[in-house]
Amino acid sequence: MKENLKIPHKPVLLKEVLEGFSNLKEGIFIDCTVGYGGHSREILLKNKDIKLIGIDKDKEAIEFNQKYLQKEFKDRVTLIRGSFSEVLPKLLEEFSSKRKKVVGILADFGVSSLQLDKKERGFAFESDFLDMRMDQSNPKSAKVVLNSYPQERLEEIFKKFGELKEAKVLAREIVKYRSSKEITSAKEFSQIIQRVVRSKGKKNPSTLPFQAVRIEVNDELKEIENFLDTLEVFKPKDSIVGLITFHSLEDRLVKNRFRKWSKRCICPPEAMRCECGGNRAFGKELNKKPITPSKQELLENPRSRSAKLRFFQFK
Repeated sequence: MKENLKIPHKPVLLKEVLEGFSNLKEGIFIDCTVGYGGHSREILLKNKDIKLIGIDKDKEAIEFNQKYLQKEFKDRVTLIRGSFSEVLPKLLEEFSSKRKKVVGILADFGVSSLQLDKKERGFAFESDFLDMRMDQSNPKSAKVVLNSYPQERLEEIFKKFGELKEAKVLAREIVKYRSSKEITSAKEFSQIIQRVVRSKGKKNPSTLPFQAVRIEVNDELKEIENFLDTLEVFKPKDSIVGLITFHSLEDRLVKNRFRKWSKRCICPPEAMRCECGGNRAFGKELNKKPITPSKQELLENPRSRSAKLRFFQFK
């Protein structure tokens, strides 16, 4: 590799991800959130017989990996810019028709460090910008949400996506504030939050309201649901799926779907005996409890503290 590019994102649970995908055979690996190539590069190094497809909606991530992953691994890497919930079904349909084997699928649903650290992206509490778009061609930004949504809709977002007890009060405070001045920065939004949301332990009071707005801007939960629906339809044979979540709403979606896919019997609870044949499982969960960061990783990368990793293998 001629250019010595610094990776701007420290991949979470890297050791655990590599362990989960340690026995991959020849085939295609799909990294649905390739980001800045941290997970992908190590998977390519450990598994010499796979080709990787990296998907990301962030233009910066794709451009980075054209100089990073493609430079190092050449024709073993294909990059696609787009939403994984839209790209994945097209890929699985194509590979199914051509009988190409998908051996692994990875998705890291977190915001990358580069997105958080670049103040102009507007994800950070102290940013002078108000954006939060993972795909900057998306017309809906945090600025649009906070300055144009009606109070009832804001309350719904904070309650549903942030699980905030102060949802109603915060929504009212935002509407009151913007009636005299447009909210133009994440710093401003954070200051409004501080007035009404109490801090819980070491967690910054802005964490959950920012999470709620970010989920709304990027339609994150719907993306995950569509992604899981795609896997349920195609059930890629023998493929291992590894999913990293960062808050309870995401983890609940993944956990419930994996449990559903693992059920051998799908008869209703009131059924006296099994009538479905008892062989309806799509595969098996490879870990019943989520894998979380080690103490060492938490010391080295505090941003990994809420990460949870679950694996499922289709049969």
